[in-house]
Amino acid sequence: MVRAYIGLGSNLDEPINQVNRALTELRTLSESHLVSHSRLYSSTPLGPADQPDFVNAVACLDTSLGAHSLLDELQALELKHERVRIQHWGPRSLDLDLLLYADHTIDTERLQVPHPWLSQRCFVLYPLAEIAADLMLPSGISLASLLPLCDATGLETLA
Repeated sequence: MVRAYIGLGSNLDEPINQVNRALTELRTLSESHLVSHSRLYSSTPLGPADQPDFVNAVACLDTSLGAHSLLDELQALELKHERVRIQHWGPRSLDLDLLLYADHTIDTERLQVPHPWLSQRCFVLYPLAEIAADLMLPSGISLASLLPLCDATGLETLA
């Protein structure tokens, strides 16, 4: 089993429900166990400004799936939520990103781990720190050292 961290986001079709449903569905992934997840956060969108705010969370999984197989499972969940990839960084019903896969570094056409923008996304770093405060990235940088560098303007926890 390896530990993986998944970023969740939605800003369409009742985003709170989309993220909560996806967290429930992560419990059913084959060869995987949902260990924990963060609270839900609201964040202003990156990319096109003419879209609703996002709801975000981070989940921690222990899995026997290989990284690409896990990505396949995550993309299948996105399709179940009627995710359509029309506009880069545009609105979406559900986005599931494989942020970290143990201490592995993966760089293929389909998958980059750690997620390429992990260290720059407050809507990922803060929920991740909530469930893995002492986490060290594969580069040797601590998660705690990245938080002060990230402007959390527009990021709020949801009740």
